[in-house]
Amino acid sequence: MNPNVIESLDALSALYLGQGQSRYGGEAVSQLAHALQSAHAAEASGAAPSLIVAALLHDVGHLVAGQGNHDVANGIDDHHEAVGVNALRALFGDEVLQPIALHVAAKRYLCALHPDYLALLSDASRQSLALQGGPMTADEAARFSLRPYAAEAIGLRHCDDAAKAVDAITPPFEHYLAMAATLLKPAQ
Repeated sequence: MNPNVIESLDALSALYLGQGQSRYGGEAVSQLAHALQSAHAAEASGAAPSLIVAALLHDVGHLVAGQGNHDVANGIDDHHEAVGVNALRALFGDEVLQPIALHVAAKRYLCALHPDYLALLSDASRQSLALQGGPMTADEAARFSLRPYAAEAIGLRHCDDAAKAVDAITPPFEHYLAMAATLLKPAQ
């Protein structure tokens, strides 16, 4: 059994309800609160269940990689989008995984196309942007816009950005876990 691979919803729940209590790197909320607020924002926007679950799980790579609260400030990029996709690959298909894989690129894309977007990012998100390559070049942005799931990743990014409120009220993790159960890959 690979500890970096999540093989059941029970294991996913244990990860978020345990390690998810840690602070979300440089922000004032916990990893769990950020995940719940992201999913809630997606659900409130009328997003498809796959995007709601992607919003919930988009930063699971931070938990799997063991991101410290000051890693970004110390110049450490844990490549959480790739770590997260690899951790979740046994459970979900591309409709959940690809928006997660692309959500960092979506931030870089939005910063390239909308300079005002960069100004709206939190300090921690601007610090991580620098580690992640900064705003895309025009050529990178053009290629990104053509990728399957680019639009979903941009939607996820907006949910991510809206999910840093200290006292936000959201449905519990179990609400979204039930939704995730409907999206599981068939047993092989």
